[in-house]
Amino acid sequence: MAKNFKELFDNKEFKWGGLNPTLFAIMLVVVGIIVYMPFGGKPAGAFLRPNFLIMLSILAVYGLLFGEIGDRIPIWNEYVGGGTVLVFFASAVMGTYELVPAKTLKAIEVFYNGSSVNFLELFIPALIVGSVLTVNRKSLIKSIAGYIPLILIGVAGAMTGGILVGLLFGKEPLDVVMNYVLPIMGGGTGAGAIPMSEMWAQKTGKDAKQWFAFAISILTIANVIAIFCGAFLKKMGDKYPSLTGHGELVIANSRDIEEEKELKVESGPREFAAALFFTGVLAAVAHMLGMLWSSMNMPFEVHRLAFLVLLAILLNVINIVPPVIKEGAKKMQSFFSKYTIWILMAAVGFGTDVQEIINSFTFGNVAIALAIVGGAVIAIMLCAKKMKFYAVEAAITAGLCMANRGGSGDIAVLGAADRMALISYAQISSRIGGAMMLIIGSVIFGFFA
Repeated sequence: MAKNFKELFDNKEFKWGGLNPTLFAIMLVVVGIIVYMPFGGKPAGAFLRPNFLIMLSILAVYGLLFGEIGDRIPIWNEYVGGGTVLVFFASAVMGTYELVPAKTLKAIEVFYNGSSVNFLELFIPALIVGSVLTVNRKSLIKSIAGYIPLILIGVAGAMTGGILVGLLFGKEPLDVVMNYVLPIMGGGTGAGAIPMSEMWAQKTGKDAKQWFAFAISILTIANVIAIFCGAFLKKMGDKYPSLTGHGELVIANSRDIEEEKELKVESGPREFAAALFFTGVLAAVAHMLGMLWSSMNMPFEVHRLAFLVLLAILLNVINIVPPVIKEGAKKMQSFFSKYTIWILMAAVGFGTDVQEIINSFTFGNVAIALAIVGGAVIAIMLCAKKMKFYAVEAAITAGLCMANRGGSGDIAVLGAADRMALISYAQISSRIGGAMMLIIGSVIFGFFA
């Protein structure tokens, strides 16, 4: 069914996070009372108890409100990012212009970024482990041998294009790489820009939101460019048939990477829980490795999240993780990426200065983003044939699917390019390519931030 505004107000439609409009309206009123109502001489927010569950639910209500609307705004939902981006910007406006009380904003800050017990510490590891473990093992092994170098060529082209155009606007090459190339080529928001912002914050000692506010702005610009570029590459393939495999990436091979196979195991809440606990242990090991690395006085730092990525890749390649855990990890990733991303975007948005975002939409920034996306596409197309890949399909998957907003961006790009059969490669770009960018980002921040 096509998304439209009418269904949001149909009591037979359970669109508001599994709630019908009446129940959601009641929850919205309750949240409004909790957030804005004074009581007993105390200021607004007197009823607010800032524990984890209550803050999770309050942010969920804000996220559902703006997210469901954003997913139904024409053009916005196709080319800008839909509900996810609207949640972020609407929350940023409310936080910047103090449309919610200070007590609530402080509670949101603790929920999102308080000490070591916060939602981010759950969200990021779940997404990283779930993403890497659920890539088909044979696809992962083959991609490391052939497709991964293609992605790296695209990253090199993106850096080259971004730096060259950045120089025209007075940008230092290091500034372009850290603040433009890394967020654009980083695999999206949840598994890319957010963990990168934490790496940056750990190295610099500054608030992660300072880096993230600009990162999501430049990533949004690049996402729109990538979608239009996908449509352009489709037209190019139609005009020059020798450049395209018409949906096939590998020359002289119908399918080099197998389609993802459904795991033949029963799964439910128990498997979800097992995967979550398994992720927690891996996160603990990654933290230990990060501490050991730091104690060795190495010339550069490697963030604990980078170690988590490497651990997940290693476990998938050597194939020692039971299928039941992988299936649980698939459900875990799906849960956090689909059902909590609006909560996270609301939390990030409330602590973001919207004026900084507005300032980022300059002609220079758009030009640099265009150069980064274009640089990746051109570099890949120049090398694709020698690496036994079709140029158009290689540019779409290893280039554009690296330079968009992750999973949702992949669908938009492949849809615009009429290449949905390439979803397996797109997933490798977003998951493994994005994971590689976390490692690259960790090293770059360690040396230069």
